[in-house]
Amino acid sequence: MEEIVITAILKPIEGHENEVFNVLRSVTNASRKEPGCIQYDLHRSIEGSTYIIHEVWKDEQAVEAHISSTHYQEYRESIPDFISTREVYKMKKVL
Repeated sequence: MEEIVITAILKPIEGHENEVFNVLRSVTNASRKEPGCIQYDLHRSIEGSTYIIHEVWKDEQAVEAHISSTHYQEYRESIPDFISTREVYKMKKVL
């Protein structure tokens, strides 16, 4: 099985940057403890308030377990009120 890399890009609605950070901090801390998580890093743009989550998972089963987790479901339920856009890219390493 091959590792799955996920990059998520989230742009907060102006004035909701702190709410977005708090939600992302919570899901980051919980996700790092999952058995199939190899890497889970939260980044914030220097030039603005865009957040990028870079994740590496052991395999597709680990990603599915993550998506089914309580902390991920809570994140998905709470974040829409605070963000203007959310893009997610699921990838595999090719080189």
